[in-house]
Amino acid sequence: MSDSKHKNKNQGRDLKLREEEMILKVTKEIVVKFIEMGRVTPTSFEEIFELVYRTVASAQSRHSR
Repeated sequence: MSDSKHKNKNQGRDLKLREEEMILKVTKEIVVKFIEMGRVTPTSFEEIFELVYRTVASAQSRHSR
C-alpha cells in the first residue's frame, strides 16, 4: 500500500474514532441531565441511553453529509 493510501486510511479511522467519542460524550451529557431531572432511573437507564445514543448518532450522520 502506498504511503498516501495508508495515511488516508489512518485519517479516516481517526475521524471515525473522534466522531464516536463525540457521540458518546454528547449522549452522556444528555443522559446525565435526564438523571438530574429525575427522568431516568436505574431500571430505565439502558433503554434511555440507547435511544439518546441513536438519536445523537443519527443527527451527527445527517449533519456530516
